[in-house]
Amino acid sequence: MTEDDAKAWIAERHSAPAVDRLAILVDHVVVETVRQNLIAPSTVEHIWDRHIVDSAQLLAHAPETGHWLDVGSGAGFPGIVLAVLGAHEITLVEPRRRRATFLSDLVQALDLGSRAHVQCARVETVSVPADIITARAVASLDNLFTWCTPSATQNTRWILPKGKSALEEVASAQKTWHGMFHVEHSITDPASMIVLASGVTRR
Repeated sequence: MTEDDAKAWIAERHSAPAVDRLAILVDHVVVETVRQNLIAPSTVEHIWDRHIVDSAQLLAHAPETGHWLDVGSGAGFPGIVLAVLGAHEITLVEPRRRRATFLSDLVQALDLGSRAHVQCARVETVSVPADIITARAVASLDNLFTWCTPSATQNTRWILPKGKSALEEVASAQKTWHGMFHVEHSITDPASMIVLASGVTRR
């Protein structure tokens, strides 16, 4: 998917104004990446494909309403993208203060204050009733399920982008956790996967 293809994908599914709003996010991330390592330099030229669409695709696996918890939000992927495109409320949890400050600045720049809330904390210390939990390149499934215990319930929907090791991670997590697990291929990278889980409880 080229950068133009990625913008067209967003426009077709969410509108041209959505592309304009996400362009503000892109500009902020590119500038801030010079100051702190928000995204890999090698992905800057492919940011719409590698980060914007990669984040936006998660909405297709979520209910239309509900409260998202985004773990380790970093540069705003996927959390800020989800807040721009979805009708959900979202809590972005980021333990690194500089990145949390950057996220708060993004929330203000994109006028997301009524729906997006930043917490500078480790997720295991956060208790937010979460209907949907996501985390992108943060930790193993087992660690995520453990860390998010204060916020997750049996009804929580987990939408977790993973790389090639997704199936192995699911198999490992199932040794400790009950639940319904399903894996979908990412539309931005056929080698990457998205783990979908529900009814997750410790054995």
